[in-house]
Amino acid sequence: MRIWILSVLFVSLIGCKKESSASTINQKDTTSIAEKSKPDSLAIKSAQPEIFSFVTELCDSKGYFDATKYSREELEGTYKLWFQMGGVQLDTPSVFDFDDLQKVRQDKNQILDQLDKDFATNKKVIENLNVVNIPYWQDIKKLQAKSLYQEYEKKKLQITAYSDPSILINNKFTGNCRNFAKALNSNDDEMIAEWRKLREEMSKGNGDPQRIINEFENHLKSSDWKDYAIIDLITFGWGNCVNEYIERPEHDEKMNKEFDALFIKIDSECDEP
Repeated sequence: MRIWILSVLFVSLIGCKKESSASTINQKDTTSIAEKSKPDSLAIKSAQPEIFSFVTELCDSKGYFDATKYSREELEGTYKLWFQMGGVQLDTPSVFDFDDLQKVRQDKNQILDQLDKDFATNKKVIENLNVVNIPYWQDIKKLQAKSLYQEYEKKKLQITAYSDPSILINNKFTGNCRNFAKALNSNDDEMIAEWRKLREEMSKGNGDPQRIINEFENHLKSSDWKDYAIIDLITFGWGNCVNEYIERPEHDEKMNKEFDALFIKIDSECDEP
């Protein structure tokens, strides 16, 4: 009987040791898993913002950004869209006087060829811009491309119209600027009446209004009066009118705030205005 009791106690003792050993192993495994995950958590916490440097009219700035949200290339593309694409993108000769008009007529084909090349180049630049994947900036990129195309169409029409004003009668811009297109393709009296009206409007916004009227009177007496009328009615009339209807991104305070919002913080060194 005593031997049987001792055997039972011995078996129980062995079972307890096995359970204790298994528990110890489980604790070690849990500790090991925790230790393995610990460095990853520390790495995430210790990740530092990256710096994107950029310049504006008066400031040199450093923007601190989260590289898990935007790449440096995306910020560079967005910066170009925000700061470097606010002006006229296509350059064609201006026509303000009689000599300008004669030169544009003479070089029309070369000017139009160069305009086509400049448009293709600028179009490719916009298409290749890699901007941040935010709806606001994606929409600005689309609008920039649309603006470029409208400006291209307008300049192509304008250069051609100096030689052939009839091209202005039927086009997508005519609706808003019909009075100038009509005057350029009407009889002398109607052309002169619209020309005079335009010069009177121009004089109101000029520091020397009488000079504007005197120029009109002198040009009207010239044997080349029709060419002077074409210059004014296309350059200052139709051309300025159409510019008002070209859709362009608004480089305003909202755009500035949207750009600043891409950064955790911005440090700037600025000159006095």
